[in-house]
Amino acid sequence: MKHTSLYKGLVIGVIASLSLALPADAAKRGKYKEVAVKDGGSISGKVSFEGALPVDAIERIKITKNNDVCGDGDREVTWVDVKDGALRGAFVFLSKIKAGKKWAKPEMGTYLVDQKGCRFTPWAQVVRPGPIIIRNSDAGVLHNINARELIGVEKGRVVKKTLFNFGQPDPGDITDKIKPRRSSYIGINCEAHNFMFGFIMAPTHPYAVVVGKDGSFSLDDVPPGKYTLKAWHPSFGIKKAKIVVAANGKVEQSFTFSGK
Repeated sequence: MKHTSLYKGLVIGVIASLSLALPADAAKRGKYKEVAVKDGGSISGKVSFEGALPVDAIERIKITKNNDVCGDGDREVTWVDVKDGALRGAFVFLSKIKAGKKWAKPEMGTYLVDQKGCRFTPWAQVVRPGPIIIRNSDAGVLHNINARELIGVEKGRVVKKTLFNFGQPDPGDITDKIKPRRSSYIGINCEAHNFMFGFIMAPTHPYAVVVGKDGSFSLDDVPPGKYTLKAWHPSFGIKKAKIVVAANGKVEQSFTFSGK
């Protein structure tokens, strides 16, 4: 699992010539209906890691430009971030839920990717499909953000389709749209700096979160019913569990990844 491999090696072919069957994570991105949830339940748990870390859990890439802002020497890109057994940078979400609670407004009032110190902040986030602000906070540094829909994640055969790709030479904001058509999984990288990476999920519904620093997660106001709960880590792929949410019930479901 070489990680300059992880991101760059995701490409199998040119999307324009793709003739694969529709992958599992590309299942109809139908419209989600916001409704008043009656007797909603909750789901909580933790995403953990066991065993030895992969040898390339942290990749060191030499910084060769914009050293006054990006720093000197090597940039450590942490692909697998584990602390006290918690696997950070993972996403947890319900699969194919068609109706439920309303989307909450973003904490900052809008969805944002900030390029600061030649890093993407945040490294991982969930956004509602639609407008997103791309901010360049690095004066005098040309960034070039490339956002790609990762099609086929759940099949293990990933093809990348560009959502947007543009240069940003000056500090300030540019608004674009995250509008995936076939997959909720998105990777971002900077074409001007080969050590800048990040990940986004843009599901059709709001039942998706990035785990906390301790690996914990919670989903609330879930309509009673049967679901598939999934966890995604960009280095390790997908794990899933069948769950049943009872009226006003509480479900505990955790996931454990390993380097094997």
